[in-house]
Amino acid sequence: MPDPPPPPPPSTRAGPPRRGPLSGIRVLELGHFVAAPFAARLLGDLGADIVKIEPPSGDPVRQWGRQVDGKSPWWSMHGRNKRSVTVDLKRPQARHLVLQLARACDVVVENFRPGHLAKLGLDDDALRSARHDIVIAHISGYGQDGPYRDRPAFGVIGEAMGGLRYLSNHPPEATALPPVRVGVSIGDSMAGIYAAFGIMVSLFHRERHGTDRAGSVDVALTESVLSVMEGLIPEFAAFGSIREPAGARIPTAAPTSAYPTADGKWILIAANSDSLFAKLARLMGAADLADDTRFLGNARRVTNAAALDAIIGAWSRTLTSEELEGRLTSADIPNTTAFTAAEIAADPQFRFRKMVREVDDPNFGRLLHTGIVPHFPDDPGAVAWAGPEIGEHTDEVLCELAGLSPPEIAKLRGEGVV
Repeated sequence: MPDPPPPPPPSTRAGPPRRGPLSGIRVLELGHFVAAPFAARLLGDLGADIVKIEPPSGDPVRQWGRQVDGKSPWWSMHGRNKRSVTVDLKRPQARHLVLQLARACDVVVENFRPGHLAKLGLDDDALRSARHDIVIAHISGYGQDGPYRDRPAFGVIGEAMGGLRYLSNHPPEATALPPVRVGVSIGDSMAGIYAAFGIMVSLFHRERHGTDRAGSVDVALTESVLSVMEGLIPEFAAFGSIREPAGARIPTAAPTSAYPTADGKWILIAANSDSLFAKLARLMGAADLADDTRFLGNARRVTNAAALDAIIGAWSRTLTSEELEGRLTSADIPNTTAFTAAEIAADPQFRFRKMVREVDDPNFGRLLHTGIVPHFPDDPGAVAWAGPEIGEHTDEVLCELAGLSPPEIAKLRGEGVV
């Protein structure tokens, strides 16, 4: 029989005492991939103690994106402010161990397929047997009930079914290519935001009403996307109209689009009120456009958006992006170029508000992370440490929260449980 793996070295990345408005809240993360870990990361950024349960092989996201020696910069941010504990949930002994940890936590967040935790003996009743007032947040593709409950899904499925993927394209007459992806796992992230919101609502309710049983939170990827689709469903109900892809434009306001520049970039101009449009017309040296009957009022500008965009585009392509941005900003017209990662990293506004910040990572040195949202000026939270190594905090957490001794932890490690 092979020797059990050695314990990980003691963590040296506990960082300073946690600060932020959620300090004192402890969250047990049973999630994997994106949605539940994203929710937990939001809470951890604001001071919550996140105990992340990983299989011995680690969360699959550790292998996403470009890597150096098997280490991913993606994981550095995705796993930040979390304590990593390895537990093989398939082992029978894991159930008791997880329940011991749940007893010391305020929240459990998970995103397995509905029913999976029940198969492991970790359904809501079991978790509440450990702590009666624990908040339990479930994230899944379609929700915890309904005819699609047991179907597998990832964020991209939620984006498609929720209506976003259909709209993420140029107008049908402009291309026969399939609708494009947003470019990030937006469906997963939106579900994570709703889960974090639901967790805070449950914690508030528990605190305000002193209930002896906290409610469960049920978040579906599909519903998270659909909930931000503006007037998509009401307009269909009222008029039978199906909203179509609009490319760079907004179908309800004009002019709002991306316009070409002389140096091959794109600049977004949002001059979709009467006063802003008049400013833009004067800036273009075409003040009479504001009195053109085709463009009087937003409704007419939307109807004639193609003609209007052609006029604006003919003007914008005579100037560089820097020249355009300077003139538009001086005229107080909302605008920006379409930022690349390099432009985001260098932007003074993002830097000033620490939305782009440097974080120490043992694998990459000084690494850039995105900052913390929402911003609480008086108690802003912090990035205490970057994404930990697999199981970096296993011994620490099992001793602190589950009350296990080093020999007991060594026995679990020898059995392959941790």
